[in-house]
Amino acid sequence: MTKNNASFEAPMAKKIEKKLEIHDDIRVDNYFWMNDRDNQDVIDHLNSENKYTKEGLKHTDNFQKALFEEMKGRIKEDDSSVPYKLNGYWYITKFENGKDYPIYTRKKETLEAEEEILFDCNEMAKAYSYFRLAGISISPDNTMASFSVDTVSRRQYTLQIKNLKTGEIFLDKIENTTGSSTWANDNKTLFYVKKNEVTLRSDKIYKHKLYTEVAEDTLVYHEEDETFNSYVYKSKSKKYIIIGSSSTLTTEYRILKADTPDGEFKIFQPRERELEYSISHYGDSFYIITNKDNATNFKLLKTPETQTEKENWEEVLPHRKEVLLEDIEIFKEYLVVSERENGLNKIRIINWNGSEDYYLPFGNETYTANIGNNPDFNSETLRYTYNALTTPSSVIDYNFKTKRKEVKKEQEVLGGTFDKNNYESKRVWATARDGVKVPMSIVYKKGLALNGESPVLQYAYGSYGATIDPYFSTIRLSLLDRGFIYVIAHIRGGEYLGREWYENGKLLSKMNTFTDFVDCSKYLIENNYTSKEHLYAMGGSAGGLLIGAVINLNPELYKGVIAAVPFVDVVTTMLDDSIPLTTGEYDEWGNPNDKKYYDYMKSYSPYDNIEAKSYPNILVTTGLHDSQVQYFEPAKWVAKLREFKTDKNKLLFHIDMEAGHGGASGRFESLKEVALEYAFLLDLEGIDH
Repeated sequence: MTKNNASFEAPMAKKIEKKLEIHDDIRVDNYFWMNDRDNQDVIDHLNSENKYTKEGLKHTDNFQKALFEEMKGRIKEDDSSVPYKLNGYWYITKFENGKDYPIYTRKKETLEAEEEILFDCNEMAKAYSYFRLAGISISPDNTMASFSVDTVSRRQYTLQIKNLKTGEIFLDKIENTTGSSTWANDNKTLFYVKKNEVTLRSDKIYKHKLYTEVAEDTLVYHEEDETFNSYVYKSKSKKYIIIGSSSTLTTEYRILKADTPDGEFKIFQPRERELEYSISHYGDSFYIITNKDNATNFKLLKTPETQTEKENWEEVLPHRKEVLLEDIEIFKEYLVVSERENGLNKIRIINWNGSEDYYLPFGNETYTANIGNNPDFNSETLRYTYNALTTPSSVIDYNFKTKRKEVKKEQEVLGGTFDKNNYESKRVWATARDGVKVPMSIVYKKGLALNGESPVLQYAYGSYGATIDPYFSTIRLSLLDRGFIYVIAHIRGGEYLGREWYENGKLLSKMNTFTDFVDCSKYLIENNYTSKEHLYAMGGSAGGLLIGAVINLNPELYKGVIAAVPFVDVVTTMLDDSIPLTTGEYDEWGNPNDKKYYDYMKSYSPYDNIEAKSYPNILVTTGLHDSQVQYFEPAKWVAKLREFKTDKNKLLFHIDMEAGHGGASGRFESLKEVALEYAFLLDLEGIDH
């Protein structure tokens, strides 16, 4: 078998013309037929793509296995989480040698107490090729646990209840939920969210009562606006059940005292377009993070719990142009604030009595620090996590009173060869074509000569205001140790440099996301990190859209690219309001029923802009059951690329026929896909061991 696929033919999909017309514009989609998952021709074609990829990478099979074992070998198999305390119990998640799934346990009052196994996912998963347990919620009296299971990987969860005293799992099964649920304070009323069967939009909140003869659960809220999703949770103070409704730009909440679950929910502040707010309860007040009155980077306000409309909101922390207010964590004696300034996380601690207001010190040029799991309202310690591109993740407890921090756990890197002093990280700034400075976080092995000959993997996401922070990865070491430089490009569309950074990479400014990435690539080449012969790009989901757009704009810059579960048929998807996520995404991409947005979207949509020209080597991955980006988007994109591309470079398409958007479910199964991706990259570099 030769490496260049010469001895077998790439699968060429049949063409069935489908005309799509809107705004007096006709698009011809010859691969529209692939949308039907129940069509055997579609399944046969996907299987032929998988076979072609398997053959195309057959010569790397042993290398893939070695990479898998290498990556797995760095991960501690018999591992457990740092215990956290909630309502009299310590909760611990652990993994055991040779087992793929977590075991959820707890201990009463002290860590020396007898261990109680709540859920052993290894037993629960035995009958399924995919398994995920989510949304464990313990009743206030600690005797019941609601939990949710997904066995398809379509994020449609079945909700059940377990009696923790007897071990009995009740027969009631509530299908098609979001996975999360919330107990009222009476220990028998459970609130949960159901999804629309077709669009998978979370639109209905129900109330389930234990020990009653009522045949049907009570609908307590229906979110009828198809651009909004709804959810339900309990305030950290345990006083309120809260229903949230959100679209990309607008939020609204309803509140009900958790002691009176049969009462009526009250609207906190009626929705107003582009008014965003989130709420936390403390004492006799609610604290509100909001963009009210053009507070682009958000500010913190408060209001009495009896007067929650915005006219009553008073300022606690003002809006600051240079500082993004990301979140707050409320404790009995302290307010903890998550901020971001110049791209870096900051954790601010304020005593409620006003006697203290300071920041935790972090001394690195590029790092990630996040508030961790802090469910105990009365705690005197703050749990947070810290890591950097060269530093494994640590879970740290900071004592408010003594000002001392204790590292509860540092991520172990097994294998005996890792030393963080052998790696170097930095942050550099590329100048985009409009003069804006775009930051990149970079990591590589110390001593690597920056002579333009090193392979670089450039990664980015760039949508929804989601920030890809510079984080440590044991998996990534398999690239770094083989001479790769890894780069995270903090392009517009994320929120790395504040809310405006996001605003300038969406809707009719979306093209900035793609050109920022290209300009970062050019910077890396011009500054001798790499060359066109050694530059690779990768992105997933909306980051897959990024990769698709970039290789239409500047295919000559890249030796190879990886597009994971890519959102590449933007116009068609955004015109189909039956597809999950579509209607809720209009504020991100625009509504193509409006010609202005249709034309702009069509100008960058990867599928619509494929041309007869040379493309780089490409690996595309997807899951047949993906609910976020439907499998047919990458399937159609690959088919059209095969039809048009004029080069002899590789175009490989790997479809997980059993998984969805997040990939395989076992703890180590997902590493097999990473090994495939890494083997693809390393093979192009001529590295085979």
